[in-house]
Amino acid sequence: MGTDILDSTIVPRVSMVMPVHNGARWLAAAIESVLVQDFRDFELILVNDASTDGSSAIMAEAAARDARVRRIDLDVNVGLPAALNSGFAAARGALHSWTSDDNLLRPPMIGRLVATLDAHPDADIAYADFTLIDEDGVELGRSRVGPIERLLHGNNVGACFLYRAAVTDALNGYDAGLFGVEDYDFWLRAAKRFRFVELHEDLYRYRKHGGSLTSQRAEQIQALTATIVERAIPAALPARQRSEILLRLALKSHWRWRYDLVYRAFRAHPGPVARQLPELAHWSLIAARRRLTG
Repeated sequence: MGTDILDSTIVPRVSMVMPVHNGARWLAAAIESVLVQDFRDFELILVNDASTDGSSAIMAEAAARDARVRRIDLDVNVGLPAALNSGFAAARGALHSWTSDDNLLRPPMIGRLVATLDAHPDADIAYADFTLIDEDGVELGRSRVGPIERLLHGNNVGACFLYRAAVTDALNGYDAGLFGVEDYDFWLRAAKRFRFVELHEDLYRYRKHGGSLTSQRAEQIQALTATIVERAIPAALPARQRSEILLRLALKSHWRWRYDLVYRAFRAHPGPVARQLPELAHWSLIAARRRLTG
C-alpha cells in the first residue's frame, strides 16, 4: 500500500495520470506541459512508483503549488501498467488519459481531444498525431496516426489520446502482465467494443532516448506484441490477411527469429510467405549467424 495525497473538493472533467519511476530528468517539464494546458478542467494524478531519485521532491512541489495535482505514493515498484491502474482507480474525471514522465503535451492537446469527443458523442476514444523528439527536445518528425481498422498491423493509435471512463471500467484497466505493450493490448481490446475517432493535429511530443522503456526492452516487447496481436486476430478473418499479419510479426522479430510465426502464416495461407522468401532468407541467415557467434 502507499500514501494517497488527494484534494477531494474538486470533481474535474478530465483525469490525466502520469506514472513516475525515477524520471527526475524530464519530470518537471512533463508536469508543466500538463499544467499549462489551454483546457483547465482536469486533474493530474502523479503516481510515484517507488522512485529513489529526485522525482518525489519534484512531484511534491507540483502538488503544493497547484490544487489540480494529486499524488499517490506506492511503497514498492509495481511497473507501468499496474501504476496506471492505481492512478485510474483514484480518477474522478469522466474522461481519461495518461502521459509519461519524459514526454510533453502541446498546450491545446486536452482541449482539442475533449472537443473531438464532444463533437462525436457516439465515439469513445479520440486519438491524434504527435511529434517524435530526441533527448534534447529536437523534433525528429511527425507521426501520423492510422485508421483503427489497421490496428492488427501495428499500434497506430500512438501516444496522444483521450477516452471515456467507461472504457477503463469495461476493460478493467491495463494488463499488469504486459509491461511494454500494455497500451497496444488496451487498444486491441477496446477496438472490439468501442468506437475510435482520429484527429490529424500534432498535439503531443514523444521523446525517443536510450533510457526509455521501449529502448531497454525491445526484444521482450517484440515477443509480447506477437502474443497479443495473434490473440486478437478474429477467427473470421480471411486466411490471407491472417497470414500477412503473422508474417509481418515474424519479420519484425529481428532479435529472435520466429519460425513458429512463419509456420503459422504458411499454414493460414502460403501466398504471402512465398512472396517474402528473399526477406525470410535474409533474416534466417542473420539468425543462423547469431546462433553460431553466441
